[in-house]
Amino acid sequence: MEDRELYRQAKAVLNRAYAPYSGFRVGAALLTKEGRVFTGVNVENSSYGATICAERVAVGKAISDGFREFEAIAVASSEGKAWPCGICRQFLYEFNTNLRVITGIDAEHLECCTLKELLACGFRLSAE
Repeated sequence: MEDRELYRQAKAVLNRAYAPYSGFRVGAALLTKEGRVFTGVNVENSSYGATICAERVAVGKAISDGFREFEAIAVASSEGKAWPCGICRQFLYEFNTNLRVITGIDAEHLECCTLKELLACGFRLSAE
């Protein structure tokens, strides 16, 4: 799947976000190695710590359906370009340090980098 199409899918769901406090709506589209796409939106809460980001919603949906290998994630927001926050970077790092992360102001003006570039020294527990 092309980056533009994945971004369009993220953009298509961002209006479903529940963001009554910040007004900052985010949509994410997560591509599995099998070619499936799972979307997510941010869900705010009166207790800000209980808020969940669009990226983690998408991952949760994919995991719930039995998928654990991801190739790319696109993130779109109501305010233009939006890279994943630190918590989401660490959350995604668990699954693929080389995940392609895509964002932009629209499908014609995208930026892409790997998760490892966004989170150079991410934390991993090791059984070794």
